[in-house]
Amino acid sequence: GRLMLRVFAAVCTLQTSCALRLPLAPLRASVLRGGSAALMSTAAVAEKAAPVEKFRKDYTPFPYTVESVRLDFDVREEETLVTSKLSLSRGAVASAGTPLELHGEELSLKSLILDDKALTLGSDYELTDEGLTIFSPPDGAFTLTSTVSILPASNTKLSGLYQSSGNLCTQCEAEGFRRITFFPDRPDVMTSYRVRIEADETRFPVLLSNGNEVDRGKAAAGRHWAEFEDPFRKPSYLFALVAGNLGGIESTFTTMSGRAVRLAIWSEKENLDQLDWAMQSLKDSMAWDETAYGREYDLDVYHIVAVNDFNMGAMENKGLNVFNTACVLAKPSTATDADYERVQGVVAHEYFHNWSGNRVTCRDWFQLTLKEGLTVFRDQHFSSDMTSEAVKRIEDVRIMRSAQFLQDSGPMAHPIRPESYIAMDNFYTVTVYNKGAEVIRMYRTLLGAEGFRKGMDLYFERHDGQAVTCDDFRAALSDANGASHLLGPHFERWYTQAGTPTVTATGSYDAATKTYALTLSQATPPTPGQPDKLPFLIPVATGLLLKDGTPCGDTRILHLSEPEQTFTFEHVPSEPVPSLLRGFSAPVRLNVARTEEDFLLLASSDPDSFNRWDAAQQLATRVLLALAKAGGKGEVAPSLLEAYRATLTDETLDPSLAAYSLSLPDYTTLSQEMSPVDPDALCSALKTTKDAIVAALRPELEATYTRLAPAAGEPFSIQPETVGKRRLRNTCLAYLAKAGGQADLDRALAQFRTARCMSESLGAAAVLAPHAGPARDEALGTFYDRAANNKEELVINKWFAMQAAAETPDALANVQALLKHPAYNDNPNRVRSVVSTFAGANPSAFHKADGSGYDFMAAQVIALDKKNPNLAARLASAFGQWRRYTPDRSALMKAALEKIKATEGLSKDTFEIATRSLA
Repeated sequence: GRLMLRVFAAVCTLQTSCALRLPLAPLRASVLRGGSAALMSTAAVAEKAAPVEKFRKDYTPFPYTVESVRLDFDVREEETLVTSKLSLSRGAVASAGTPLELHGEELSLKSLILDDKALTLGSDYELTDEGLTIFSPPDGAFTLTSTVSILPASNTKLSGLYQSSGNLCTQCEAEGFRRITFFPDRPDVMTSYRVRIEADETRFPVLLSNGNEVDRGKAAAGRHWAEFEDPFRKPSYLFALVAGNLGGIESTFTTMSGRAVRLAIWSEKENLDQLDWAMQSLKDSMAWDETAYGREYDLDVYHIVAVNDFNMGAMENKGLNVFNTACVLAKPSTATDADYERVQGVVAHEYFHNWSGNRVTCRDWFQLTLKEGLTVFRDQHFSSDMTSEAVKRIEDVRIMRSAQFLQDSGPMAHPIRPESYIAMDNFYTVTVYNKGAEVIRMYRTLLGAEGFRKGMDLYFERHDGQAVTCDDFRAALSDANGASHLLGPHFERWYTQAGTPTVTATGSYDAATKTYALTLSQATPPTPGQPDKLPFLIPVATGLLLKDGTPCGDTRILHLSEPEQTFTFEHVPSEPVPSLLRGFSAPVRLNVARTEEDFLLLASSDPDSFNRWDAAQQLATRVLLALAKAGGKGEVAPSLLEAYRATLTDETLDPSLAAYSLSLPDYTTLSQEMSPVDPDALCSALKTTKDAIVAALRPELEATYTRLAPAAGEPFSIQPETVGKRRLRNTCLAYLAKAGGQADLDRALAQFRTARCMSESLGAAAVLAPHAGPARDEALGTFYDRAANNKEELVINKWFAMQAAAETPDALANVQALLKHPAYNDNPNRVRSVVSTFAGANPSAFHKADGSGYDFMAAQVIALDKKNPNLAARLASAFGQWRRYTPDRSALMKAALEKIKATEGLSKDTFEIATRSLA
């Protein structure tokens, strides 16, 4: 589905270094809802209804079967005429005379014909702002033909058919198809599509839709047409159309059965030199899915189209993916290493949807995690195979802890399978995507790799061509493995209960019997609508280390399914230190008493690379929270500094793992451990600690930075080792530049001047951004001029983002000035680069005591809501944690939410966020 909570749908980050992350808005794989000014029939239309909440328990099948649909798009200068011919029959569950209800929003109805009879408004059908109802359809098979007019050029909501840089494209998930034509716009209505597009050949030389092209030709007045047929039945949310003046690259992939598939990636012609990496990523994805899951591609052609204006990351429309350019374009001079990884992961995600989402789709939108959680897990697995398993795991858990745990503790907390929604677009969330992926990972942990594959094979075999539920998925994996004892009610609660469980561990060692008893307990805090929680099945991957760092036995998967259980380890020669939740084996918080010596032992000796990193993170968290409790000032614990020194001086470490180990937990992650949250104290604690690291470790930081300098003439590479070196070098640079000394700024400017790739260039410019002076002016000025001269919009977004994240005394004034810059506009990527980055990556300015940051954000939400409700609702979620802050900040954030909620004509998307946040 509409990606990217990455990112990788959830919180996507622009990573200039491990020490400086600029969070961008969730680039979800999702669709947007909304559109142009309504042009309804002149007949009376019901007044706009108040937002209505929908519930999973109310699901009923659609009473009619859509046997097929033929769509004809007549693209004109001011409007597009859409003629739809639906072949329908009454379903077995419907009684004779059941009204036919079709969704439709902001459509100007020109004609409506049932078989050969033109229908009359009032006597034959009713028209509302949400669709039309035919009162008495025939009992047998019949055909319904409608013609509507839509206005793509004025559709600022980027849902349905809209214009981007002069090209036409669609976004139909979740409920955008109803903005194109009247149709039962729900995922369980699957049918076959035949599509004809006619347009001016000069303006729109490229015409694309789902499936295989079956015919094309010339029309009068310099126009041309193309016709497409998709042999696979699909729901309306997977429909896609693209018409434009595009350039592209092509290649071929030969499937495991020997079929040749044409691959084509399209974008504006100036972007053609940035498409090769996406093509390679697509081929790698296709080959990997054949090997890892036995899934082969099923059409003759696979298109990817990259567009500038897109609310999310990408969309998996059958055979015709539409992408945000941020998730396709990459070349060394414009894309960071993180951008390359994002392109690789998102291309894979959308390709993998061909089976986990398209061939088998979800019955209703409450089941969204069925396709999204599963496909995020699949793309994570792919990325870990393509890069580094340990590094990828750390990156995924950082998103969980900073974004998903935060959502679980706030007013928008919901299970991975929500029970209700007002605007479905608000539930393309890090919970549905990333926590959903963690639930899939737990299936694999519990069943083993072989059992998981066996279950996946049965799932695809059993449900190919169907719209199914999360329960169907769980049943397939259970049936394939005889695992009802594992995947029963306790495991099902991952789908039904919101919130993050806390696992508490205590241990006791018996020297006489050489046994170690580990007692685990679980508790989940109340969440909205769910005050009481039942125990989950939590797989806790556990190992033991002796005090000299020697592992004691192998990793055991402990099945914690009761409020409290004790597990015994035998043949333990001396008192051990438990290594718990290895590989982050479950999406839970861990509460265990540790000494500094324990953390240092685990950080240096745990055979599990994730737990080595996590031990350093937990030690840093303890130090930072102690400082925050003291108002942000004080001495930084020597143990943390020594741990960092050991990391810097150990040249045998994977440089990416070293970089992540040197990165302090971010503000968002730390804020979840503080009650109430005092942003001044927390920001001060982070600054104090960073200053102490530089003061104590300057020689080691400088030596590491110098050691990792690329050799003269060394070619650009995105191999993990080279990426890791750049990542660690930028981490050192960010720490050193934090001090703001002239030599440190000169070092950063020298890197900027000699940079051979965007990771080096951005890594230097971003650390200069907070420091006013000639070095900053040269770096930012040159950075922008290069991007503007080359028309590199994604690079200009980076220029905006690094300034919005810069921690300066006048940060808000700088951001307000950016909004007046000639290059600023309402493109979703541009808005995220400034407004989302300010709220997410500049906490000292956003949480300024006078409330000016909150006032700014509320004004942005209100203004954007009129144009792009989906984007506005995402921005409004910045206030979701208001109850957890100190009384002064809490009152100001609440007032901002109330102002948003009270806005006249507020969209249902933003209304839902504001209402739930205030509830």
